[in-house]
Amino acid sequence: MKYLGLAYFTPEQFAAMAPEDVKALVSQCPALDEKMRATGKVLISASLGDVESWRTLRPRNGKTHVTDGPYTESKEVVGGLFVIEADTRDEALRIASMHPAATLGEEGGWAIELIPLDFYLSR
Repeated sequence: MKYLGLAYFTPEQFAAMAPEDVKALVSQCPALDEKMRATGKVLISASLGDVESWRTLRPRNGKTHVTDGPYTESKEVVGGLFVIEADTRDEALRIASMHPAATLGEEGGWAIELIPLDFYLSR
């Protein structure tokens, strides 16, 4: 079974942190990301680009309408994603718990949402 992990943060909380605290927090991420990838169960892992560059496409009056910004209004924003292939939900949870957003960054509002995927497309 494949699982999509969405890594969230709360921009307002993150912005309230001192720059040196942000730097110290983020500096811990590469080692945790590597630990998660070392399981051999992570198919893809990525940080998302700056939210200011995001675009949303919606159907409006028979045409595709493009707007700036995230797709939904929320205090939390998706900052990264990963896909895990695991034999059980417990295994997927164990692997997802290695991600920085599951172990660090409480002061930045970090969180992980783990979602089972019913199917996936291959190359």
